[in-house]
Amino acid sequence: MENEAIMQTIMGIIMHSGNAKSNAMEAIKAAKAGEFKIADDNIKKAEADFVEAHHAQTDLLTKEAQGEKTEVSLLMVHAQDHLMTSMTFTDLAKEIIALHKK
Repeated sequence: MENEAIMQTIMGIIMHSGNAKSNAMEAIKAAKAGEFKIADDNIKKAEADFVEAHHAQTDLLTKEAQGEKTEVSLLMVHAQDHLMTSMTFTDLAKEIIALHKK
């Protein structure tokens, strides 16, 4: 995979992870206001963004498994960190929403 393609893949992971985290935050705000349909819709949007981020990540992993070594850069590490942090944040958002529903 050439550098430009790798950069696009990395930026896709960062972008979709960021969108997911933003949607999860909006979901929490909606739940706090008692707007549970909006909260649930935002969680679904977050999960859809994770699907896109995972597709980008899977592309990198597939190339690696096929023998195409990819140089690990600080930006790639940041993308992976951003993805995992956003996933954790979204999991916690679901729990916060459930608490507000009670």
